[in-house]
Amino acid sequence: MNIILVIFDTLRQDHIGAYGNDWIKTPNLDAFAKESVVFTSCYADSLPTLPVRRALHTGKRVYPFRVYGYDKAKIAPAVPGWGPLPETEKTVSEILRDEGYRTAMISDCFHMFKPAGNYHRGFDTWLFVRGQELDPFKMKVELSDHILDKHLNERMKQEKHVVDCMRAMVANTTFRRSEEDYFPAMVFREASNWLFENQQADKVFMVVDSFDPHEPWDPPKYYRKMYDSDDEVADLIQSPYGHWKQCVTEKELKRLQANYAGEVSLCDRWFGHFIDTLKVTGRWEDSIVVVISDHGHNLGYEPVDKGLVSKQAYPVTRGVADLVLMIRHPSGEGAGTVNHMLLQNFDLTATLLGLIGVEMPESMEGRNFWPAVSDKSITVRDHVTIGWGAVISVITDRWWFNAGLWGEEPLLYDIRNDPKLTANIADQNPDICKQMLQLAHEDANGDIPEYLKDYRYVHGAFSLKGWCDGPFKGGALSPFWKGLIK
Repeated sequence: MNIILVIFDTLRQDHIGAYGNDWIKTPNLDAFAKESVVFTSCYADSLPTLPVRRALHTGKRVYPFRVYGYDKAKIAPAVPGWGPLPETEKTVSEILRDEGYRTAMISDCFHMFKPAGNYHRGFDTWLFVRGQELDPFKMKVELSDHILDKHLNERMKQEKHVVDCMRAMVANTTFRRSEEDYFPAMVFREASNWLFENQQADKVFMVVDSFDPHEPWDPPKYYRKMYDSDDEVADLIQSPYGHWKQCVTEKELKRLQANYAGEVSLCDRWFGHFIDTLKVTGRWEDSIVVVISDHGHNLGYEPVDKGLVSKQAYPVTRGVADLVLMIRHPSGEGAGTVNHMLLQNFDLTATLLGLIGVEMPESMEGRNFWPAVSDKSITVRDHVTIGWGAVISVITDRWWFNAGLWGEEPLLYDIRNDPKLTANIADQNPDICKQMLQLAHEDANGDIPEYLKDYRYVHGAFSLKGWCDGPFKGGALSPFWKGLIK
């Protein structure tokens, strides 16, 4: 059997029809879900972008970030786990190439292709679609007041990082003439071309890794207008990374949400094109096809997003942490079912190897969960742990726990009675918090690297420092955030 792995960056689970969304148009993903097992409780081992992919490619935990690469090539930001794929870690692409698979990766996730990144290792062919986010693909240009006024409000204009993102986006997309020139279209068209050009390969392992619907959320206007037809408001496409009330107006928030929704529909449309190509080339009948996301993004929804427009380690929300995972088996096994078993993203690697009868090397730590699809008596995991810098989240079928690695500022929610995570009951349940923290430490084999203490209040690793005032001032929650984080 072939394996086709499709990764979407920043795709929220609750923005797909198959997961219950009733207003965003995702007909191709919904059709795919009807032929697949839809998993609702899969979580990344560690966040954000590169640690997720490292776990998927190696089939092992990245948390607690003991080996996190080197910064010689300046590819690692201030988030442990981000960095090159070490030569010592065998990848699933190398394993399958040795098993006679023709391997390929097509992606516009520019972080993987920074010098010395090594994420293309083990692929016979790989293609980097250039130009996303801050990719230094084209010479940056000075932005006219017209462009700034169109896409940024006054607060955003004061932030250098936001302006730099806009400058890079404008430079990198000057070639656009039609929808086919948008990144999801280019990624899935290139993937489709590869399928046509490699029809003679006996076995294929293919990774199609789309950086969209990651910000900037700049779909063609007609996609946005499906969700917001107001042309009188600034067409915001960048996340302000903070509480929306501090950063945008209600109309601007609606526009951000509409642009994200439009980006999701754009991705869905070109995912459908790729699925059609699988069918035309004859790969559909003998391929395991997987769709997974790396994380989501808060879009200011109340109460589930706590009003945030950001992704962050703390407070981690369902909009960020709940992953999309759908697996279609060519035999139709489990088709159209929904499964709630707790999974880590690196379990997918072990499962795919198990499905094609390839022995998992000892270096991999994932668990093959496919037998549990048909045998409900099998428990794959009783909890999952997510690491992000110096912050951990531990989730069971009852509890959602979020705190610093050493138990700072604990947040505890009763998922069964409070699925939107609105009422923090950590103070009333200190013993439960201790149990959750102990589980996180056990998943780290009881050894938390001391250097992580330096990351407790680093932007992107613990606090929400950034474009809006963060919660941690002097190491404690400010009164404003005490009121928000309940």
